[in-house]
Amino acid sequence: MAKLNTDWFIEIPLDFEYKQYQLLGYLQGINRHFHKNQLYPNLRDLIFHYNNLQKFRQDKATLWDAFPTKLTYADTEAIQLTYEKLVNDDAFMIEIEQIIQYALGKLGKALKEGREIYDFVESHLTIESIGLMPLYDDSGYLLLRNGHQKSTLVYEYQVTLFEGTDEQYRNVHTHYVATYDWSFMYNSPVSIRKDLIHQRKTLPNPAVYHIESDLTFPLDQTLLPIAKRSLMKQLSHAR
Repeated sequence: MAKLNTDWFIEIPLDFEYKQYQLLGYLQGINRHFHKNQLYPNLRDLIFHYNNLQKFRQDKATLWDAFPTKLTYADTEAIQLTYEKLVNDDAFMIEIEQIIQYALGKLGKALKEGREIYDFVESHLTIESIGLMPLYDDSGYLLLRNGHQKSTLVYEYQVTLFEGTDEQYRNVHTHYVATYDWSFMYNSPVSIRKDLIHQRKTLPNPAVYHIESDLTFPLDQTLLPIAKRSLMKQLSHAR
């Protein structure tokens, strides 16, 4: 799938028709995935590019500082390069604004479609805690059932903190543990929890959450990322 660089809209060649072609090629790939209900990492990428354009439009000083330069002199012996800022040319600035205006409209439309898919998937999820919950629930197990599939996927989860620009943020990291196929022994989230406690002594009384979808979705590109966000909401509400 075609990718866009962070500063794709101010890269040379700075030509509106060329940028249209570049953007539409990128969005064509995005749409192919969306039509298969495959959200990630495409939705995250869309949000980044949309916000990046908004930031550049709102912060003209940043735009000027980040604008590409053209080589005007090269001393190969001293390896010295002299650059001239292209932003002195009003025609270039008009071209940039036209590109940004066009791109925001197209990206915004794709972003709306992605969010609608996200909301649709989330509306088909149910989440519940399983068994006795410990006081500390920043680590435990996520049990995931994908639509009509008879197996349950088990992930160990860990909540981590990371520093943002102005505050701390919480995030959920998961790693795959096991798959439990439906059987007489493992026919409920409760029975899976009991077996996990028996088999894995590192978490004697784990927090266990069961998330189930009544429709089948792509696992890695859609269901698991949204399930992790649903789990994060659940953990936040429980505090």
